[in-house]
This record gives sequence, structure tokens and C-alpha cells, in this order.
Amino acid sequence: MNPKVDWFFSKAGKWQKEFVQLRTIILDCDLIEELKWGQPCYRFEKSNIVLMHGFKEYCALLFFKGALLKDAKGILVQQTKNVQAARQIRFTNVREIVKMKATLKKYIYEAIEVEEAGLKVILKKTMAFAIPEEFQNKLDKSPALKTAFEGLTPGRQRGYLLYFSTAKQSKTREARVEKYTKQILKGKGLEDE
Repeated sequence: MNPKVDWFFSKAGKWQKEFVQLRTIILDCDLIEELKWGQPCYRFEKSNIVLMHGFKEYCALLFFKGALLKDAKGILVQQTKNVQAARQIRFTNVREIVKMKATLKKYIYEAIEVEEAGLKVILKKTMAFAIPEEFQNKLDKSPALKTAFEGLTPGRQRGYLLYFSTAKQSKTREARVEKYTKQILKGKGLEDE
């Protein structure tokens, strides 16, 4: 147990019992506990294996390379259609976690094996994502913006493309593009400060 992570469990509120139970199971698998993105994250050597997080309706274990797991029990969930690598196992009460203890350990050990084998999720290339017309128009008019966008990491590029694309109205897409143009020009991602 990492004392720096303890505060998360003390403030957890709704999912506190579930998180404590998950923590016990995960630490029993000899993973290293850290706090990343404000959540308990567990790694093997230098690689992230699993992360705990809570939502309004459920709490979850997120496997960073869950798409590569066999999922013999059919319990892994793709959070959204745009999530390529990660998969979750969701819980709504502590009894589910206790009942699944052996299964959870199998999934964790399989995730460690995936990491030890050096397996990687083959991600879609950024250009496989549609560029909204409103953003393309802005790129065509601003060579500096185009250069800055192309200089972003593929993940940051995908983040912008997905965010711009999800707006249903052209006016909203234009507003989003306008709002984040300076951020792109600074070489920053959607969530970077």
C-alpha cells in the first residue's frame, strides 16, 4: 500500500467499500500502487496495468490493454466506441467484487502476462478519423494551425478530432474549433492547461 494513495480511499464516498475491496485484491497480485490522474493506478514494473475509478452509476477497474485480454467471462466493457485499448469491469456493489475475486485475479495476471510479452494494441491512425469540415476549413486557411496540429501527438490529434466531431450542429463545431485554436497553436492537447 502506498500512503500517498490513502487519501483517495478516505474521501471515496459512494464507492468506498468497493474501492477498498478492489485494492486488497489488486495488491494481492503484487502490483505497485500509485496515484495517477487522481485515481489509484497499479503497475507492473514501469507499465500501467489497471486503474480504479468511480462514476455515478458504477465503479470500475480499467485495464489499460483490456482489448488484448481474452475476456473468457465476457465481463469487459468498452467505455465508449472511441476507446481503443482500455476496457472496464464494472461493479455496483461490494458483493459482486467479493464474488468475482478469483476471476479478477485471473484478469489481472493475464494483463501482467500481456505486458511481459510486450504486446501492444494496434491503434487506428489519426487519419482514420474524419476531420470535420469546419476544422478542415480552418486548417486550409491557417498554415500555422495546420503545422501545429500535425505537430501534436497522435492521441492529442484524435482527442481534438473526436471532440470537434461529436457536436451535432455546424455552429457548435465552429465554436469548438475557434475555442481551441490557440490551444493547438501552443502545442497543447484538449485537456492540457
